[in-house]
Amino acid sequence: MARVSLVIIITQHHPVLDFYQHPLNSSTRDNREDVSHLAVLVLSTLKAREDGIARIARSIFGSLGPTVVRVSRNHVIKGPCQLPELEALLYISEHTTIPVPRVKCTYDGPGGIYIMMDHIQGTDLETLWMRGLEPQEKDTIINDIAAILSQLRALTPPEEGIVASAQGGAILDHRIGSQPVGPFKSHSSFHAFLRGGVPLENTAKIYGDEVASCHSNNYLTFFSHSDLAPRNIIIRHGRIVGVVDWELAGWYPEYWDLTKAYYSSFKVPDWPESIKPKLPSYADELMAERLLWRLYDEPGNVSGN
Repeated sequence: MARVSLVIIITQHHPVLDFYQHPLNSSTRDNREDVSHLAVLVLSTLKAREDGIARIARSIFGSLGPTVVRVSRNHVIKGPCQLPELEALLYISEHTTIPVPRVKCTYDGPGGIYIMMDHIQGTDLETLWMRGLEPQEKDTIINDIAAILSQLRALTPPEEGIVASAQGGAILDHRIGSQPVGPFKSHSSFHAFLRGGVPLENTAKIYGDEVASCHSNNYLTFFSHSDLAPRNIIIRHGRIVGVVDWELAGWYPEYWDLTKAYYSSFKVPDWPESIKPKLPSYADELMAERLLWRLYDEPGNVSGN
């Protein structure tokens, strides 16, 4: 059976594309392969477990996860997504050489934004790491990761001290909660949110000296992926060719990407310690964050915040 694409012309794209002056304007839209209402239906039916259409897409192109459907040889549709992910993809594409999926177009559909983007060919690092990599192969990949983080940390925030999405809006991070929060105009207000509003002078008594000390520090603001885990790193021929899943990305205190490496439970238990020697050390911040994870995790999900 010939492979067919679940793609038709769409008539709607998200206004954030205009904000970034993305090339998907009226002069080029007729020459591109676009996501369609049918393709959005693939994802919306998949989300609802009414997976007839989604099964077709998976049978043709394979499965890439619960919110991603491959709709042609070179393109996938992800959705429903929140705005911070779209902002991050466009911002990183424009301001760095980090390999991210190029956004082709977007659609405001059921439950959020549906993003058609390039499909990056390769194997996720989690799979390769679990299969077994030679020490020199790991070193090469870890050096690539360090270079990616260096690019992220070289970006200039719109305001020093801000905690926000790429465009300065609300952030989404599962360490904080299941829904977007903020933006925060300062690190002190962000840290206060993480403490549930406990005043800094009372923090040592409630959360420990480590939290009080770190939340008293002044930090630089860096752009963070916030989920730079092996499952989100695509490898081909031993090198990183893609970094995916930017839904949690945004402007955070400088330690955020490094402490978040320890937050999620991975199938790769030695991952954080493997990358640690090549990355900046935030041992005190990690200790403080671990206390907060244990005592007051996901503050955005707590009533009253």
